[in-house]
Amino acid sequence: MSDRLNKMETHFVSIIIPVYNDSQRLKECLSLLENQTYPKNAYEVIVVDNNSTEDLKSVVAELPQAQYAFESKPGSYSARNKGLDIAKGDILGFTDSDCSPALDWIEKGVAQIRNHPDCGFIAGAINFSFQNPQKPTPAEIYDSLHFLQQQKYVKENHYGATANLFTTSQIFDVVGRFNSDLKSGGDREWGERVYQAGYEQIYAVDVAITHPARADFDELNRKLRRVYEGTFKKNDRAKTPLLKFMKEVLLEAKPPIRYLLEILKNQNIAALQSRIAVVYIYVRLRFARASVNLRLYLKEYSKSRSIG
Repeated sequence: MSDRLNKMETHFVSIIIPVYNDSQRLKECLSLLENQTYPKNAYEVIVVDNNSTEDLKSVVAELPQAQYAFESKPGSYSARNKGLDIAKGDILGFTDSDCSPALDWIEKGVAQIRNHPDCGFIAGAINFSFQNPQKPTPAEIYDSLHFLQQQKYVKENHYGATANLFTTSQIFDVVGRFNSDLKSGGDREWGERVYQAGYEQIYAVDVAITHPARADFDELNRKLRRVYEGTFKKNDRAKTPLLKFMKEVLLEAKPPIRYLLEILKNQNIAALQSRIAVVYIYVRLRFARASVNLRLYLKEYSKSRSIG
């Protein structure tokens, strides 16, 4: 693969975007992808409609670089795998409909792949935008502090969020595709496979997209419920003995005092009132995680008892 990449001056790139509804933000994302600095004849944008109720086909049809595909099986990883079925590129890029890629995003992603031809993937920087940049909401602050921390994901957890990821078709040939049974956490599960296969994983600050921070608690909670459910399934926690599981749930619900103090002292959050609100959100989300895990466990526990 490295020889082939180095010999080619321009690589054909396939950008894959899974989407469920979200037509307005999709249109904005596609507009930015339409005007990339990368040669238009050297990339395609594949939008995979994951059984939306909105008319996405007509949105995609407005932009020459984009093509429409459909995947009925629910889940963004099913949709990304559908995109892989269609993709013609030897380089593959992933983002989401709510992301705003920089105009040189593809150019920079390809340059990073060329500079690291034998890597597993390039995970680009994910910057946050706020509805009011001068006064972000506590939920937006919390989101920007805790989620889509791409550099941390790469260095500590061995994966990259698919909001901003470049890789090659060969990597999928070696480690396989995304786990389409997962509704959340599939990028982490795939990245761990890449790491276990021995490939280098690169964080690239110059390969940049912007993502809107979630503005209220309900948005955060909806996102995290998907994450909790995906993690529960991935870690097969239903097989944990009941008493051990209950102990784990109680520990999960208890917020670490050190973290709370760090937030309250965080001078990057200007107003004390905002710091207190961030702590409140954190505590609520801890209880929400415990609640979700308990509900999923009891559901599986009841099912196993009835079968037995």
